[in-house]
Amino acid sequence: MGLLVVWLIAAVVLGVAELLTGTLALGLVAVGALAAALAAGLDAPALLQVAAFAVVSVAGIVLIRPYALRRLQRRPGLRTGTAALVGRTGLVLDEVSPHSGRIRIGGEEWSARPYDESSTIPAGSTVDVLQIKGATALVYPRE
Repeated sequence: MGLLVVWLIAAVVLGVAELLTGTLALGLVAVGALAAALAAGLDAPALLQVAAFAVVSVAGIVLIRPYALRRLQRRPGLRTGTAALVGRTGLVLDEVSPHSGRIRIGGEEWSARPYDESSTIPAGSTVDVLQIKGATALVYPRE
């Protein structure tokens, strides 16, 4: 009964530490401590409890943690709003200068400014949209 309480306390402490750090490792070690507590609850010898703790902890860190980290770091594949316009091409309708300009991006007209403020892009040119600032597209001429 004494080791059961020790394993449960260890699991709780490790679980709280995981919540505070977010490493995805301490939580898996806490699961290992729960496995050891289960073994202690079944009156297994101390050596078997330690073995259960080690096997479950190492298996979690080696097998589950890399998969979980990849899932958390995955970026969403769908861009919406003005972010979806960045990287697209446009057609210059009115000359694009540092003070004025209009382009067509996918059927919509946008006010535009050159990304390089010292350049002017003539009407009829094709441009790449590099950034959207408010309702203005910052563009660069396509070579």
